[in-house]
This record gives sequence, structure tokens and C-alpha cells, in this order.
Amino acid sequence: MIFGQDRNELRQMYADAWQKHCDKVPLSPLEAQIADVITMHPEYHGDITGDNLNRDYTPDGGQTNPFLHMGLHLGIREQVATNRPAGIAAIHKSRAAKLGDVHAAEHEMIECLAETLWEAQGSNQPPDEVKYLERLRHL
Repeated sequence: MIFGQDRNELRQMYADAWQKHCDKVPLSPLEAQIADVITMHPEYHGDITGDNLNRDYTPDGGQTNPFLHMGLHLGIREQVATNRPAGIAAIHKSRAAKLGDVHAAEHEMIECLAETLWEAQGSNQPPDEVKYLERLRHL
């Protein structure tokens, strides 16, 4: 697992990576990935700093959790880098080429990943990689 289970530690990792990026301090490879995702989401820059790290984001309030969203970006990137599940790297490449935008392709893929994870959580089962890939292929 890339990150720990503690919400505050996870969020602090984002804040630290972003601060180092802004200060032009050398980043670890993981920090560079985090900073890249944050850069792509200027709407979340305020959420990465200060007291906002402790904020709760509730779906019933219509709020998107920026840390969850950016974490899903990182998850997609890890899957693509390792091509696991097998075939996801080709799907990513194809979607990025079709859309002309890697970020937009990741957003499409995030929807499939989030749905797959939600189903797995609801059924208390591991994510169904076959169904996940099927969703991705139908984008």
C-alpha cells in the first residue's frame, strides 16, 4: 500500500508534497506524482492547505472529497504503470489518444474505478477486475 490508513497522515502527505513543489524543493517520485495531480486540480489547492486538511467532505452535502478524487488519479496511474489489471495500460493509452488529454482519460477511468470499488465495498468482496476492465472497455 502506498499510503497508510490514517486520514490525517494521508492528507498531510498531499500538503507536504504540494508545499515542497511550491517551494521548488526536490521531490521524491511519489511526491512528484502527488504534486502533478494537485497541479491538474487548481480547484483543490485551497483544500490542501491549513485547517482544510481536517475538513469532512460529505456526499449528502454535494461535496467532492478532493483527497479521494486525487487518490483515485494516483490509483489509476499506478494501475497503468504496472498494467494491472492486465490491459489497463492499453485502455489508458487509447482513451488519452481519443480524447487528446490524459487528464480527461483519467477522469473517465476514475468513474469506472470508483464504481468498482463501491460495489466491492458493498458486497464485502475484493474488486472484480473482469467487470472493471469491461467497464473501462465500454468507455
